[in-house]
Amino acid sequence: MPQTFLPGGVLAMTGQAADRLLKLDSGDAALLYLHLLRRGGLEGLKWPEDRVQSALERLRGQGLAPAELPAPAPPTSQEAPPPEYSTEDIAQALADQASTFPALVGEVERRLGKRLSAADLRSLYTLYDHLAIPAEVILMLVGWCIEEIERKYGPGRKPFLSQIRKEGFAWARRGVDTMERAEEYIAKLARLRGREAEVLRLLDIPARPLVEREKTYIAAWDEMGFDNEALRMAYERTVLKKQSMDWGYMNGILRRWHEKGLHTAAAVQAGDRTARPVQARQGQAPSPAAQEQRAREDMERMRRLMEQMKQEET
Repeated sequence: MPQTFLPGGVLAMTGQAADRLLKLDSGDAALLYLHLLRRGGLEGLKWPEDRVQSALERLRGQGLAPAELPAPAPPTSQEAPPPEYSTEDIAQALADQASTFPALVGEVERRLGKRLSAADLRSLYTLYDHLAIPAEVILMLVGWCIEEIERKYGPGRKPFLSQIRKEGFAWARRGVDTMERAEEYIAKLARLRGREAEVLRLLDIPARPLVEREKTYIAAWDEMGFDNEALRMAYERTVLKKQSMDWGYMNGILRRWHEKGLHTAAAVQAGDRTARPVQARQGQAPSPAAQEQRAREDMERMRRLMEQMKQEET
């Protein structure tokens, strides 16, 4: 039988840990657990923050990750910037009949309805060559950017190549490098777009563009599985405590509920009720023996009072 394992060091986990990972049924959680075993922290993990936090929450819920992780070491050097492609570089790429780049250029020009300038070609080639994004994924990226610009500014408006390039780098950081991943990511973005507007209404915030931090919070809450009533309850408790909306404080409330498996308003209320008897023990009714003793004492006091009243009458 051929060897199927690569040579090198061995990572070991207990059977209990493996069972808990299988129970989670989460590929990201399993990958993150392996990364933590291998590295001891998040250093070297090139995931977006919302993906890391979602996987961490799952692991912590099963006791597979500590509450606090060591901070990654500061990078020794900055990420290398993309190369400055020359006119000759672009000309050679366009003349390469074995490459898919010439066909990609033609299709992008058709979708944008214009001829690409030299700067546009360099931006497109950066995605194709430097980031190594497949041509079919780049076309999905272009289609998504066109849809977003038309949604914001009206039909017929088209994105600049600089905007497509920026979004392409964001896709690359998230590992969106296949058609399957691109389809999943676009579906997630479309769903979150509607979810963001819905959450703003729940938080009594007028419709407006969200900053990246706010988008990260909402994406994490959506991944955790909170319903609208639970989000509204967390918001009301936040305002009651902080006197205004505080994204970080509300996130703390929701993370604690998530760790307890409380994702609906009914579950949160039930969890609150189960905590009350412990706090109410000081006010419990006295035992039957104590009640009988108190009744005897009351009767004795009444007898003495009546005897005193008779003596006063004589």
